[in-house]
Amino acid sequence: MVISVLSGKGGTGKTTVVAALSELAQEVIKVDCDVDAPNLYLFYKGVDVEKKDFYGGKKAEINKNLCFECEICEEVCKFGAITNWVVDPFACEGCGACTIVCPQNAISLVEEKTADTFLTKTDKGIISRAMMGVGSDGSGKLVTYLRKNVKHFEEDNGITIIDGSPGIGCSVIASITETDVVLIVTEPTKSGLDDLKRILVLAERFETQVMICINKYDINLEMASQIEAYAKEKNLFVVGKIPFDKKVMESVNTLRPITEFENSSARKAIEAMWIQMNRVMNEK
Repeated sequence: MVISVLSGKGGTGKTTVVAALSELAQEVIKVDCDVDAPNLYLFYKGVDVEKKDFYGGKKAEINKNLCFECEICEEVCKFGAITNWVVDPFACEGCGACTIVCPQNAISLVEEKTADTFLTKTDKGIISRAMMGVGSDGSGKLVTYLRKNVKHFEEDNGITIIDGSPGIGCSVIASITETDVVLIVTEPTKSGLDDLKRILVLAERFETQVMICINKYDINLEMASQIEAYAKEKNLFVVGKIPFDKKVMESVNTLRPITEFENSSARKAIEAMWIQMNRVMNEK
């Protein structure tokens, strides 16, 4: 069973929910696909059992021994990445146009390291994650690699939980591919509802079972009701409504899953949500 937890934007509480569900499901495989801001591993003490270089793209490189400074490459580059026959790696998109027009064949595309990938072993399972280099872009290719990197750990009856990137970009598409359940974490705001609608369009393309969680639902009960009404219209399950809880901030500050806080109202709501999720998944 693969569960992807997504959100329309950052800061909705997605990672808090992932960490809590991971605790409730116990021995699960965790994949932090929020590669632009990976922080799930911070909630766990562990040891990196594998570290690899990840090459996510190519950059142009000019051989000064062959170049006779004709400036054709500068003229053809649509990204302004070449100035005075020097390639700016942060501006270069690796399109290869310069390699085609160079009369001296002085330009080539070389593999660029964009991230370090890790398998981190904790006392509560494996985490697959990445740390991107400065200026690198989170890519669907990187997310796909992180997911494949834990395949040999997965068991037939096991659970893999994915902490997805916010939005609907390439990394989210890679997160949702071959997923059994998508849990969308949203907030009771107008933008939260709009973001929810965008992710639903994406999820429908993959014919994935969708569940909805409204985080901090009680800060705007009217909007929470609108989200519930929209979900009912779309025949979707609102499996959880998490109240605003100051204990969540303490959880984040101390890097402890919210499930460790006995008097937390958020904890109780997430526990109830996990029971509901299991009921819905078993009915499928």
